Amino acid sequence: MAESLYKVCIILGTRPEAIKLAPVIQQFKRSLAFETQVVLTGQHREMVEQVMRLFKIDADRDLAIMQPQQTLTDITCRSLSGLQSLFTEVQPDLAIVQGDTTTAFAAALAAFYQKIPVGHVEAGLRTDDLFNPYPEEANRRLISQITQLHFAPTALAVENLQRSAVVGKIYQTGNTVIDALLTVAKQNPSCNIPNLNWQKYRTLLATVHRRENWGEPLQNIAKGFLLILEKFPDTALLLPLHRNPTVREPLKEILGNHPRVFLTEPLDYTELVAAIHGCYLLLTDSGGLQEEAPSLGKPVLVLRETTERPEAIAAGTAKLVGTNPDRILSTASELLCNRESYQAMATAVNPFGDGHAAERILQIVENYCQTNAKFKSPSV
Repeated sequence: MAESLYKVCIILGTRPEAIKLAPVIQQFKRSLAFETQVVLTGQHREMVEQVMRLFKIDADRDLAIMQPQQTLTDITCRSLSGLQSLFTEVQPDLAIVQGDTTTAFAAALAAFYQKIPVGHVEAGLRTDDLFNPYPEEANRRLISQITQLHFAPTALAVENLQRSAVVGKIYQTGNTVIDALLTVAKQNPSCNIPNLNWQKYRTLLATVHRRENWGEPLQNIAKGFLLILEKFPDTALLLPLHRNPTVREPLKEILGNHPRVFLTEPLDYTELVAAIHGCYLLLTDSGGLQEEAPSLGKPVLVLRETTERPEAIAAGTAKLVGTNPDRILSTASELLCNRESYQAMATAVNPFGDGHAAERILQIVENYCQTNAKFKSPSV
């Protein structure tokens, strides 16, 4: 007996998308109910390929849109054009996107233009400030309005979608990044940085890349790092640099000569998980790290003025500290000096999931395909 398949395209372009969609892709690829195509836009090249190798995932299509100095308009237009041709050829029954990148927005829009239903992984995040983070807040709001299946990570994300009066069906699934994190953490990965002694120093893991932090905020963040290092000689700073020169160059200029600062190329995901496990605390403007670090018992200081993950603040796993150097120092000092304050954050329960989000998403999509009139029925 041969069972006809539902066609699903899963589209991604950046490393965070690849990490968070890897468990979803693995679930769909194993399912006999779906013919699944993994589509890369190429928004990030090398970093995505690292994740794909780690999770043993192959791309079925690659739009290869990456160009030097590409703008948001470039990414959007080239993604729309490439996906128009692909969707016309493949005629998928569902397009799945993740998060709030320009790739995700363009893929959702391309699917909508061809009346292809959209499933949105990590739906419902909000800051209520269209320009903070930019362009992510607008991207995720726009995706929500053209999505049929909203996979919300938390109860608050569900409430956000309900307040937005979205048309599609809303499901609380947990966040797939916890699925990915726990899978890799079980492998006991290592992170070997030349000359960094993890036993000698309380290592601070930092990442900075968001557009709203470019310029003066980025310089202030770097100054805050220096203040911490000056006050606490037993600390070291591990800072994997984003590939964008706008981010890299100021950080290298301000921090590059300090003997306890370790500037590296982007860590692959196994190294990142090992670094989270080995560090004392995190200072980051990354959304994903706000979700991941609590699962490994590490406090997070968020280097932003807003966060679309207030669940972390409410749960006590993260604190919003902004970009003021003195505030960065004072908040970090509390955790470096006060063991009770540190333990309160380190032992708080992660609100973002249990590691089974991708399984729930597969089941929801399968049920939707079987019951929705727009989909073909399986035949034998």
